[in-house]
Amino acid sequence: MKKQYTDKHAVAGIKEKMPPLEVFPNQYSNYTITIEIPEYSSICPKSGLPDCGKFILKYIPAKHCLELKSLKFYILAYRNLGIFYENATNKILADFIKAVKPKWAYIKGEFTPRGGISTFVEKTYGTPGKPVK
Repeated sequence: MKKQYTDKHAVAGIKEKMPPLEVFPNQYSNYTITIEIPEYSSICPKSGLPDCGKFILKYIPAKHCLELKSLKFYILAYRNLGIFYENATNKILADFIKAVKPKWAYIKGEFTPRGGISTFVEKTYGTPGKPVK
């Protein structure tokens, strides 16, 4: 008998407290920062097997920029966390927005194929050129 997905699987990792994302004051305006995180890994909450992939994070800073060392520690905290791709992508963007408060942000998770199937998860926050309220 196959093990079914449960509500516990569905929400795994979403509320997990992660290392803080730090910021520094932005000195310029109207430019885009692109960050590539090529070594993401976490654990599938159902199978317990490792999930791997990369993230591309783009944003237009407002008052702050993301400090990259804190991002490294933040991403490393996912390594032993049971969380689905979709939840990880949304959580990373939500935590990023809370810390940085950008004018606009976009994240794309590109996950290593499983069984010949590749998964890409994308989410956008705000509209370029329009302040977020």
